[in-house]
Amino acid sequence: MTTVDVQYRYGAQPTDQAVLGIARLREVYGIRGVKFNEAEKTICVEYDSTRLSEQVVHQLLRRGGLDIVEKLALFAPPAPVEAAPAA
Repeated sequence: MTTVDVQYRYGAQPTDQAVLGIARLREVYGIRGVKFNEAEKTICVEYDSTRLSEQVVHQLLRRGGLDIVEKLALFAPPAPVEAAPAA
């Protein structure tokens, strides 16, 4: 099993029906956890990448009624390395 996290920003506040749909997402084989951050309007899903792909997780959230705006990077890209001046 290989666990992967994916984080999305959502637009519109989830309706009660969408929250129930997303709560049912935890019943999907391969979904390990779902975390909402209402202040930042983000949702983070931990899943088993040997069972599901990121595209399937995205579709499950959309079908659940969540208004996904963008996928977020969990880690900042590394800073560029400056080359030493030539002597």
